[in-house]
Amino acid sequence: MGEPARILIVDDDESIRKVLTTILEEEGYIIDTAENGNKAIEKSKTNFYNLALIDIRLPDIEGIKLLNLMKETVPKMVKIIITGYPTMQNAIEAVNRDADCYLLKPLNMENLLNKIKEHLKKQQEEKKYSEEKVAEFIESRARELGHTP
Repeated sequence: MGEPARILIVDDDESIRKVLTTILEEEGYIIDTAENGNKAIEKSKTNFYNLALIDIRLPDIEGIKLLNLMKETVPKMVKIIITGYPTMQNAIEAVNRDADCYLLKPLNMENLLNKIKEHLKKQQEEKKYSEEKVAEFIESRARELGHTP
């Protein structure tokens, strides 16, 4: 299916970062971590990530605000909010700011893995569809210009 998906874990709790890294690497994903929002933004400017797991409470920025900032650097990245402090307000705000999923801590690992697989599959299908549309456009444009591929 190609190279493994790249996942960024953004959480200030080192033990959560380590556990998630171990589990996700065992599933075949390439993992990177950031302990705060600013490091996550820095990393997303220089690295590509298919998906980010973002804690809602970070020491320097709210995870929900990070959603918009990450969208600017990696627009197609899947963003999953994880929180141990769920409220109706932050759930609604997360969805309104384009979070793809909202999960509660302690994380159910089976559920998390299923959500990751589901969103990565959807992302891959969207990419394939986009590539097909670009190819169709190029072929039709070439015909318009009198070049047959």
